[in-house]
Amino acid sequence: MIRILDRLVVRTFTKLFVVFLMAAPPLFILGDVTENLDTYMDRGLTGAEVAKAYLFQLPLFIQWSFPIAALIAAVFTIHSMTTHREIVAAKAGGISFHRLARPILVVGFVLTGVALVLSEVAPRTSRIAAGILQNQDPRRSWRTDFVYESDNGYTWQVSRLTSADGRMNDIILERPPTAKGGGLYVVAADASYDSIHGWTFQRGYVRRLLPDSTERTYQFSQLRIAGVDERPEELLEVPREPDEMTYEEINRVARVIERTGGNARRFLVKREQKVSIPVATLVVILFGVPLATSNRRGGAAYGIGVALGTTMVYMLLLRLSAALGQAGVMQPFTAAWLPNFLFFGAALALLRRVRT
Repeated sequence: MIRILDRLVVRTFTKLFVVFLMAAPPLFILGDVTENLDTYMDRGLTGAEVAKAYLFQLPLFIQWSFPIAALIAAVFTIHSMTTHREIVAAKAGGISFHRLARPILVVGFVLTGVALVLSEVAPRTSRIAAGILQNQDPRRSWRTDFVYESDNGYTWQVSRLTSADGRMNDIILERPPTAKGGGLYVVAADASYDSIHGWTFQRGYVRRLLPDSTERTYQFSQLRIAGVDERPEELLEVPREPDEMTYEEINRVARVIERTGGNARRFLVKREQKVSIPVATLVVILFGVPLATSNRRGGAAYGIGVALGTTMVYMLLLRLSAALGQAGVMQPFTAAWLPNFLFFGAALALLRRVRT
């Protein structure tokens, strides 16, 4: 009996979840196309290119849809069983409401895991879509006051770079100590680039941290460092948007900014949201299930109202707490997880009030 009921609950919830999950991305696409249609036409993009770009953006749209679809599926599943007296029949058979809802929570855990995987897949496909839609900033011939971390472990802090003549001013170049060698810290007034020798640093000093923890400092008029051969065009690249970076990529950018004295709060909040938003899939299920146990309200209209109202409140809290985190009012972890904490607390209170 209980296994049959579990299968019924899982099948109903999963069917509703898939339906709403497939229905939500087209709405995101329609809204985005409407907003950016003139931009795409100005860039000379064809319909096939735009369609291909949105195909690559599907993982991102699906990720955004997960909490909404899970909430709607949970509300409609429980509300339908309440309306048709199936919950009353289950209680008469000795099955509590908490036991009845357990399969939905188990599926919620699975969906949370899938959402976490999507949070790592979506940035990679979003980069491809951004390239097709030409969303990158126009290539500039200069850049000021920026930080750049190269693949070989060097961190650049540059006051000004001009690519036309391949020159930089006020440079700090740093490589932290590793297991294979000591650290390096270079300060130079100027640097020039040529395709044969790479960068030549001028008028500065270099500090070496040797493997035995001793330091040596030298002044130089000119200095070349093996492996430091990034072209000016590479250094001109503007960092990607957080939606186009994985958790580890955002973490790396935040570390570079913090190490050079910059404000990394925006990236730290986004890093924490890479986990908190997928976990919201389970939290909103916990919140929505007890809300749908009353049959004194309207049927489908009530379910839609609860789902939309909950989604709007959650998004408002998410944006508000993120803004507070980026402004330094609260810690990035707290800012990213506050909506989940509030909804989880409300869910526990609601579950305790449900008659079992």
